[in-house]
Amino acid sequence: MSRKNFVLDTNVLLHDPRAIHYFADNHVIIPIYVIEEIDSFKKELSERGRNAREIARQLDSFRQLGRLSEGVPIAKGGWLRVALGHRALPDPLRRAQVADNYILAVALEVRDSEPAVQTILVTKDVNLRIRGDALGLTTADYNAEKIDIQELYSGAGELSVSGAEVDAFYQEGSLAASSDSLYPNQFILLRDRDNPNHTALGRYDAEKKLMVPVRKLREGTWGIRPRNKEQHFAIDLLLNDDIKLVSLVGKAGTGKTLLAIAAGLQKVVEENIYHKLLVSRPIFPLGRDIGYLPGDIEEKLNPWMQPIYDNVELLLGFNKNDKKDGRSYTELIDLGYVQIEPLTYIRGRSIPNQFMIVDEAQNLTPHEIKTIITRAGDGTKIVLTGDPYQIDNPYVDASSNGITTVVERFKNEPLAGTVTFTKGERSALAELASNVL
Repeated sequence: MSRKNFVLDTNVLLHDPRAIHYFADNHVIIPIYVIEEIDSFKKELSERGRNAREIARQLDSFRQLGRLSEGVPIAKGGWLRVALGHRALPDPLRRAQVADNYILAVALEVRDSEPAVQTILVTKDVNLRIRGDALGLTTADYNAEKIDIQELYSGAGELSVSGAEVDAFYQEGSLAASSDSLYPNQFILLRDRDNPNHTALGRYDAEKKLMVPVRKLREGTWGIRPRNKEQHFAIDLLLNDDIKLVSLVGKAGTGKTLLAIAAGLQKVVEENIYHKLLVSRPIFPLGRDIGYLPGDIEEKLNPWMQPIYDNVELLLGFNKNDKKDGRSYTELIDLGYVQIEPLTYIRGRSIPNQFMIVDEAQNLTPHEIKTIITRAGDGTKIVLTGDPYQIDNPYVDASSNGITTVVERFKNEPLAGTVTFTKGERSALAELASNVL
């Protein structure tokens, strides 16, 4: 395979500070204007600021190997160079002398200096890819962690078995299963091949190599009863203390967050398995300083965390009179059962013995989700909820966000489980809107 030149845009490095290591034995070129843009972000107390500082440290370490303007070796036989850029802006770009246009000029200069080598401008900015293409450049999105969303692991499947095997599963409470085609904690609908209505729901226990029944709860979880098989699957994972990482994926109104909070309260308040229920969601973009809003931390978080508060109050069963009397979710916070915290402050912490819910995880990058999961201490369970098709972060999409990455990377791990929700249960109107709009 012939060597290629990859010119990286600023947003690629801010999205993933490890990006320079993912281009094999090719040449990676960073325009000097990218360094200037990164420098402008380094003082931020956000994830973007931390990534900017990490990039600067990496480049400084590479400087020990030689002059970056001439190029230095990187892992896997590649080469890294910081390009100064001597070419004037093309005519269409001279009116707006912005960093993006100078980066385009550097990419054109690299391409023209080595016409025999393919040069590719890598950027997560759709408009920059379009402008580069219009100027004759080959452009590409940064997709080192992209996953085919159509092939995303759903966490469930179906097996055609004999009627005797379905009966044996009910009678014995388990059924031997082959591990060749099953993932740990995958849910399976066992269907009688001769009688399609004769079925059973099971979960594959990889350690025992058995299909085991899905947990049944007569009283529900904190008063919540599952309404469909996916919700049954979710409750089974959420209440299983051996499964430390649960991903709940689905469209709005399917009950992801409500079930997660209900299970968390059950485990914290009723069973005393965990010390606290920690709930958070990205203040988009992740790490934006909440100091621009008035009040203390809780007051600043209110606009972002209101969906969580609504779910907690629903689970507590407060009526209008209760609310008039001043009762709210704060009762659980005051008792120490629940903590609401922005993801901004999670780096550097160790979180032991807690039931942690990260809502709207589709707005996190894979690097950010790694930061969160690596905070888990002994005894902590992490639940990620999200809809890959409802993303607010401009630098991730349905195929490259945090929750889809976790689903794919952890599908072979016995400590993890996934459920994909397909049926909305919020209301008939919400379900219709989710399907037709």
